[in-house]
Formats: sequence, structure tokens, C-alpha cells
Amino acid sequence: MHIQQQSASPSADRRLSVLARHLETSSSVAAKQWIMAAPTSSGTQSVFAHIVRAPEDPILGVTVAYNKDTSPVKLNLGVGAYRTEEGKPLVLNVVRKAEQQLVNDRSRVKEYLSITGLADFNKLSAKLILGADSPAIQENRVTTVQCLSGTGSLRVGAEFLARHYHQRTIYIPQPTWGNHPKIFTLAGLSVKSYRYYDPATRGLHFQGLLEDLGSAPSGAIVLLHACAHNPTGVDPTLDQWEQIRRLMRSKGLLPFFDSAYQGFASGSLDTDAQSVRMFVADGGEVLVAQSYAKNMGLYGERVGALSIVCRNADVASRVESQLKLVIRPMYSNPPIHGASIVATILKDRNLYHEWTLELKAMADRIIRMRQQLFDALRARGTPGDWSHIIKQIGMFTFTGLNKEQVAFMTKEYHIYMTSDGRISMAGLSSRTVPHLADAIHAAVTGARRGVTGY
Repeated sequence: MHIQQQSASPSADRRLSVLARHLETSSSVAAKQWIMAAPTSSGTQSVFAHIVRAPEDPILGVTVAYNKDTSPVKLNLGVGAYRTEEGKPLVLNVVRKAEQQLVNDRSRVKEYLSITGLADFNKLSAKLILGADSPAIQENRVTTVQCLSGTGSLRVGAEFLARHYHQRTIYIPQPTWGNHPKIFTLAGLSVKSYRYYDPATRGLHFQGLLEDLGSAPSGAIVLLHACAHNPTGVDPTLDQWEQIRRLMRSKGLLPFFDSAYQGFASGSLDTDAQSVRMFVADGGEVLVAQSYAKNMGLYGERVGALSIVCRNADVASRVESQLKLVIRPMYSNPPIHGASIVATILKDRNLYHEWTLELKAMADRIIRMRQQLFDALRARGTPGDWSHIIKQIGMFTFTGLNKEQVAFMTKEYHIYMTSDGRISMAGLSSRTVPHLADAIHAAVTGARRGVTGY
């Protein structure tokens, strides 16, 4: 190091000379220490060498295994994404039209959204799930924030509750979507379960549900699937929903709805929102996580919303201020493209109507696949009562097959599904139903047959 000296006295020169030598020595020692401590390209173990390989996600891992299979008759019924009759992913025509409008608008820019997201999207999403004439909306008792699809909406809601709600326990149905317990646990909530599915009837364990929620501590949070329960496809009737609502309100339990399939289950947006609207109508507080992955086919755009219905407008405003503090350090603000597609469709009467028609067509195809599979199993004389296939609703069917039968179907018939026997009806087609029916029949009867192409 060279220091230019401009001092006038010998003593000052000596002090500067000593300081220069000291800095040179210190810099040299520090450099040597850094070099000795720095990892080299060879001979030094990684600081992450102790990390064990994580298991595949049980749902996404199905696709990994499917992709490795070279059989021409392989069939993936694991992942919840809609497929056409030809087995191809579908981009809705109305989505392409909305995107074209956005592309043609030269005034659009790529600036950051606010922390809470696209204002039009939030307003229209609340109306879609709560109803355009909802008193909660009219009274400004609802705060809605754009989030990263259903998963992000659940996580933001859970983080908010962990910070600001007096009860840290959330009850989730048994079974439920595999990501639910992870989301809530990592957010800081204590996860417990309530009975939901009855394997004996392959239907709702309603009495067990009422007993478990009845014994839950006052104020506990309860996760509810708005419609098309994942993974079972079993939903309460409207009368049962009303009993659940009365019980929860009497105990002060806080409902947190996961609405991933509005319009995708029955084909009607209003029908699939009835459970949520029943809870909102009584004036109590409700959380709702929405996803547009399934009903608009915007899987990879990660478009969702979290709405919190409060007692009054003042509380709703304060809740929103705290939601911003959850979101800001998590992902700062949400992406603009997918939300703009949704807002474009929801605020245009013609595009909205076209969307409802395409949505119903998807729901109807899934319902047809249920009927065809049921008919195929009955035609084969497959042992057991398979009526649950046509009684269940939505994307998934909980077949009742056990792990051994699932493994058999994968090995012998190259059919991939989660080990709990859940199959995605959206992954079926008229062409592949016979192959699946053959596999189920063989698994149930213990037969081993040669596999032919379909």
C-alpha cells in the first residue's frame, strides 16, 4: 500500500510511515487467512455434504415415475390437471382471447403491482366466491389480497392467523390434500385432524366429523374444502353443511375455506360456492383461499386470492394492513400477467359467459368419465360396489384401492396414481377407460393378465 505523504514535520512523517507498514502487514495477513479458509475446487468437502436426499413429493413423484416408463400404454392419473379427450393439456379459448387483448394494449406496462396485488382482480375474485350481491362486500367488510394460487393464499392466511389470532390450532379433514399439513405447520400453527372420509361406505363420516368438531377447543380454526374435496371427491350435502355451520358458530370455531374447484365440480360457479356463502350470510368471520388453476386452466400462472370476511369495515381495513406485513417479506408483491387474464375475463360480460360454457364443458367431461368407468367395471362384473365413483364429485375419485393393488396396477398395467388409490378423472378419456377398468378388475380379483394396447 502506498500513502502519499503531505505532512510538514518529521514526527508526522514517522507516524504515517508506521501506519502504512501496519496496514500493509494487516492486509497481507488477512489475505492469507482468507485464502486458507476459502474452499478449493478439489480436496475440500462441501459444507452441504451432510444433507440427505429428500423423498419425492408423493403426488409430483408419480409424474416422475410415469415419465421414466417407456410403455406405450402408460397412463398418468396422479397429478390434478385437466386433460382433453386426446390426453392433452388445455388452454381455454377465452384465456387466449383475454391474453390477446392484453398483448394488443400498448399502454400496458410491467411495473410492480402493489403488495396486495391487482385491485380489479381482488374485487372481482371476492364477488365470484361471495356473490355479487353479498352484504359483506357491500358493507366493505371483506379484504382480499392477490396471492400465489391456492397454496400461497393458504400460506398467507395461515401466517396471518399465527401472528394475530388467539387460537393456534387448526383442524384439517382426514384425509386431505397432502400439502395442507405442511403449509399450516410451517406457518406456525398446530395441526390436528377431524374425521371426514368413511372407508366402509366410501362416503362422508358425518357423525365422526360432528363429534370431532364438537370436541375441538373453542375458537379453533377449521379447514373446510368448499367443494370437490381433495382427495376423496366426497362433499357434504347442503343440509349437512348447515349442521356444520351451526355447530362451528356455536363453538366459535373459525372457518378457513380452501376453494380450489369453484365451477369445476358441478359446472356451476354459484352451486360450488354455496358452502362458503352460507357461512358468510350469518355475519360471522370467514377466510377463503381461491385458486384459478383448475377453473381457468391457469396452473402455471399461479393466480389466487385470499379473502377475509370481517365483522365490520374498520376491522377489515386493519386486517389488510397486517396482511401486507405478511406478504412484503415473503414475496413482496404478486405477478401481474395471470391476474390480468382473470380480471379481463371476469369484467367482460361476453368473455365471462364464454368462460362459464368452457368451464361447464370441462366439468361435464369429468362427469362422463365417472359414468363410463362405473359402467365398465359393472360390465366386467368387478367385485364390490363401485357406485361411489358416480356419487363423488370433482377432479378426483377415491377408488378404495389399497397400496398393494395400486402397486400391482402400476407394475402390470403401467397405470400411475398416488398410493392411497386417488385417481384424477380429468386424466381419463373414452379411449383409456377400458384399460383402467381392466387393471382395477385384475387388481381386485388378483388376476394377472397380459397387457395389450388400447
